[in-house]
Amino acid sequence: MFNIPAESAQGCSSSNSCLYGVKYGTGYTVGFLATETLTITPSDVFENFVIGCGERNGGSFSGTAGLLGLGRSPVALPSQTSSTYKNLFSYCLPASSSSTGHLSFGGGVSQAAKFTPITSKIPELYGLDVSGISVGGRKLPIDPSVFRTAGTIIDSGTTLTYLPSTAHSALSSAFQEMMTNYTLTKGTSDLQPCYDFSKHANDNITIPRISIFFEGGVEVDIDDSGILIPANGLEEVCLAFTDNGNDKDLAIFGNVQQKTYEVVYDVAKGMVGFAPGGC
Repeated sequence: MFNIPAESAQGCSSSNSCLYGVKYGTGYTVGFLATETLTITPSDVFENFVIGCGERNGGSFSGTAGLLGLGRSPVALPSQTSSTYKNLFSYCLPASSSSTGHLSFGGGVSQAAKFTPITSKIPELYGLDVSGISVGGRKLPIDPSVFRTAGTIIDSGTTLTYLPSTAHSALSSAFQEMMTNYTLTKGTSDLQPCYDFSKHANDNITIPRISIFFEGGVEVDIDDSGILIPANGLEEVCLAFTDNGNDKDLAIFGNVQQKTYEVVYDVAKGMVGFAPGGC
């Protein structure tokens, strides 16, 4: 889970107590820093590993047992374990509970992975350059500058993908053009368009493919589970992309759209890769 945006303040008093504060996109945590011995495997043991003990935790993280920091900051787990894992990790988020995902550190990189550079607009996070979107195999007429205004990050802790308004409008319009066989509903304040599939419960529902393109010719073909999500059972199923509200806010490639891919973070080489069929 990556902090969005990351705002941290640390200071050690004369009593050698260190405080921290981190603000996330949907919450915050404030508390004390401590060091501990982290044991991941019997042979992978990291002494003096810096952790945070949260005293005040709010937002959507309230009640959460803990957060695993996988960003690019010096105190994130990949940085603190780089001597062993070489700042390399990967994960795969399954499309359903019948499949098994994974989180791996170090090791080999899938030969099927195609890589795109990490941008440095936000040093603690993983910025990626989006070059386009296609629907039903047709590339949408979106100027690439739309994605460059505020930039895009990939985040495992954000559910949906947030798009600039211009990009979301083009995606929504093209998707609706290819879904005329289904009944549109009012939708929600955050999700549009939405459809009533309650009369098609026993039918094969056909939806257009959606792909996201990143710099370097990397195409991520979104799994069906990342295209539509239920907002109210089958009576309201919505496009799983949301509108930022304007073109000036940070875009986010969320975890629903990452499903089934092995996402490889080769931080040492400054690249993020996507390998289909990861789990």
